[in-house]
Formats: sequence, C-alpha cells, structure tokens
Amino acid sequence: MNKTILGAAVLAMTLANVATSANAGPISRACMSSDRGARSSGLCSCIQKVANKTLNWTDQREAAKFFREPQRAQDVRMSTTARDNEFWSRYKTFGEAAERTCS
Repeated sequence: MNKTILGAAVLAMTLANVATSANAGPISRACMSSDRGARSSGLCSCIQKVANKTLNWTDQREAAKFFREPQRAQDVRMSTTARDNEFWSRYKTFGEAAERTCS
C-alpha cells in the first residue's frame, strides 16, 4: 500500500515537472537562462504569457534568440527585408505589452 502511494506521488511530481517545462515556452526558457540580474521565474513566466498572446510559435523562437545574441535584435531591427520588418513590428508590439503587463 505504501509503495503504491509513494509511486503515485512520484508520478504526480514528475508529470507536474514535465507540464511546467512544456508550458515554459522559448521566451521563458531564454529569459531564465540569460545573465540579466533582474530575471526571475515570475517575470519570465509573465513575459512568456504575453508572448503567447502576441507572437506565434515561430516568432517566439526567433525572439528567444535575442536573449543569447543581442546583436541579432539590432540586425533585424535595421534590416530592410519585408520579413524582418514585419517580424520587428510584431516583436515591438510584444515588447510594449510585456513592459506594461510585467513591470
């Protein structure tokens, strides 16, 4: 009986960890792995929630790269391609919403 309860508890904890990791998203994971001093799980989670509402999955993966490669953000911002300009517009909207929501 005790083994069954212990097994169920371990399974529940494992599933909770998997669910949390799966819900983290690329923005949250990049935020938490960044070297910025202000990062926290609450802040990164908030930013991810805003990203889920304002960016599609492809845009989120692209934006997450900015945490590791800040120069990439500058390159996209300065780009003259339609694709980069459209992405930057969506990213800017996301950033403004995250700042309002998560500050």
